[in-house]
Amino acid sequence: MLYDIVIIGAGVTGAAVARELSRYQLRTAVLEKEEDVCTGTSKANSAIVHAGYDAENGTLKAKLNVRGNAMMDDLCRDLDIPFMRNGSFVVCIDEDHRDGLDELLQRGIRNGVQGMRILSREEAIAMEPNLSPDTVAALYAPSAGIVCPFELTIAMAENAAENGVDFLFNRMVKDIRRTEAGTWCIRTQDEEYETRCIVNAAGVYADEIHNMVSEKKIVITPRRGEYCLLDHDARGHVHHTIFPQPTKYGKGILISPTIHGNLIVGPTATDTPEKDGTHTTAAGLADVVAQARHHVSNLPMNKVITSFAGLRAHEEYGDFLIGEVEDAPGFVDAAGIESPGLSASPAIGEMVREIVCGILRPAEKPDWKATRKGLLKPSELSEEERNELIRKQPAYGTVICRCETVTEGEIIESLHRIIPARSLDGVKRRTRAGMGRCQSGFCSPKVMEIINRELGIPYEQITKSGGSSQLVYGRTKEA
Repeated sequence: MLYDIVIIGAGVTGAAVARELSRYQLRTAVLEKEEDVCTGTSKANSAIVHAGYDAENGTLKAKLNVRGNAMMDDLCRDLDIPFMRNGSFVVCIDEDHRDGLDELLQRGIRNGVQGMRILSREEAIAMEPNLSPDTVAALYAPSAGIVCPFELTIAMAENAAENGVDFLFNRMVKDIRRTEAGTWCIRTQDEEYETRCIVNAAGVYADEIHNMVSEKKIVITPRRGEYCLLDHDARGHVHHTIFPQPTKYGKGILISPTIHGNLIVGPTATDTPEKDGTHTTAAGLADVVAQARHHVSNLPMNKVITSFAGLRAHEEYGDFLIGEVEDAPGFVDAAGIESPGLSASPAIGEMVREIVCGILRPAEKPDWKATRKGLLKPSELSEEERNELIRKQPAYGTVICRCETVTEGEIIESLHRIIPARSLDGVKRRTRAGMGRCQSGFCSPKVMEIINRELGIPYEQITKSGGSSQLVYGRTKEA
């Protein structure tokens, strides 16, 4: 099958690139080794839209973070997903380190970040009463925000699909080679795809993909970050995203509200050779708690409902690696996309679009659709609107996930979208069924029943997250 362009990886970077390229008269496909979009780094991060003061001046991280931040309001409006500019603090708790805030302020100004200022101890605590009493000062960046990484990735992917991009799942790339015609041939475990151009957006595997085609090798080191997620009961303990002063390993242990009313704490930063090493550790989670309590008092860690870990794709030179590979014409890297990758993703999509358009010279689509409508959410309707909806579609009156108030109607819709859910985690990412206090302890059997009924997938083949993650071995009375 011949494509104009194949994007490898369906995380937030691949989805952003796919959406931007869907503007053009190109036959475009996204190959993803897992069963859905947003299954790697993009599903396990801090969900922060950074202001842009942290990255070194002149780097792609700095440029694309600030540009991506500026794009986020319009993008989230067009894609019908929630976004909030809650602002961020970098908190100094040691008078000897106060100059570090001034350095960050000046760096941010040079990067083009607007509205930053340094708060006195009194100003900071007036805005965030639960800051540590050791607080000396804080850098305030009002342009920082919070977004749902699942919703952002899925929305960009759905919008790309609506504009004609093919999303092909369970396709692990095994080999890439040049054809005699000068195109690329991509071999997965059971199929081959021919394409004029490739975009490498494979996250922690981006070095393996790059090194299949180039003599100039790159190295991606997975950097594991462990998090704790707190229940809605912790809502309001902080209102802004609270950072410590950063180190060479990252921005440190943050405490932040999420767009859905939880509190997130983390991450650690541990380099690991395991590209699928998303396990948590007792030592890592203990470090999360201990470090967070240095900057925020009375943190209600008894409200933790789950812990998780994600992997950042750390490139050895520490910056995003974006561009056409010199010794592999038509092969474009979007590699080393670690923090602030989520914030920068819309701008990364723009940058890769310009590179690809320079290679392929495509014509624009006159009927490109910029907007996408999200899932219908009865909880966001007025009582009158909700009652009318339930009268017409009774499934929206049956609550399946009590913790997050997710209805049967929402789950059914998630199974019939243009990029449909096919697993419990796929449903969870789209609807939040299973995201709450009981972590799907009550709702998972009912969600499985709906998947079985709507999609005809036998219970024994329904998975948590694709692959061999089946939940049911067989029927007791048939054993």
